[in-house]
Amino acid sequence: MDQPAPQAPAELNGTRPYRLTRPAAGATPTPVIFASPHSGRIYPSAMMAASLLDPTAIRRSEDAHVDALVAAAPEYGHTLIAAEFARAYLDVNREPWELDPGMFEDELPPFAQARTARVAAGLGAIARIVCEGQEIYARKLTFAEAEARVQAVHQPYHEALSALIGEAKDRCGVALLIDCHSMPSAAAAAAAGPCDIVLGDRFGAACAGAITRLVERQLEEAGYRVARNAPYAGGYTTEHYGRPSRRVHALQIEISRGLYFDETTLKLAEGFARLKEDLGRLFEALAQADWRAL
Repeated sequence: MDQPAPQAPAELNGTRPYRLTRPAAGATPTPVIFASPHSGRIYPSAMMAASLLDPTAIRRSEDAHVDALVAAAPEYGHTLIAAEFARAYLDVNREPWELDPGMFEDELPPFAQARTARVAAGLGAIARIVCEGQEIYARKLTFAEAEARVQAVHQPYHEALSALIGEAKDRCGVALLIDCHSMPSAAAAAAAGPCDIVLGDRFGAACAGAITRLVERQLEEAGYRVARNAPYAGGYTTEHYGRPSRRVHALQIEISRGLYFDETTLKLAEGFARLKEDLGRLFEALAQADWRAL
């Protein structure tokens, strides 16, 4: 069932930073946690007032409808956590202080002056651009604004995620976090081999090979072209939580948007129903897995 999350500060009108759905009544709880960090659709009014973009243009940075694709996971005993705020507001799949100094009117503290490739590309914890390269903001932000976003969204989301992983380990002796994303169809087509889905396990560092192979096999049997680690090997969440030696595994799944929605209008396409059904078979396979062997 849905459970309430901690309340955001007053400036965000009490909106929950995430939505948590526990295993359905009657389902045997598994050690699997599905996460949808980029499907949030809340854009606070203060952000939009500072933005150059209209509501449709800014939404093109979302992993639209991914939360709907995996909504059935709790029916099979898995847990689901989905961010409520848009990734353009605060990306929870980034290190919290991965900020671009050029976006701010005041000097950032040393710990927040990130020099990563993601920041250079305009896609830090607070993004400078949407996926098509359009600038988001009409003005410089302040560090106080960034700090408020991190405290309101990033911290509670990851506190919840850490707690869920701990619960799974206590209950089952192992935890598997599957971080769910979508990728532009152009990126899928431009991969080394055109693909429908990319599995990112940080080249084996974040997830046991047996788990990655299980997921890969299920998706390939459903007819999808599956690649590993290129062009996406896994982001902050996969790298931060994936510790196979400690029986905590993390696997990122990137699904081509062209499979299930129109990338211009963001409306669902005919492929959505088929993809959701195929993911249901993956949920079932994970529910039936022998976790002691894995």
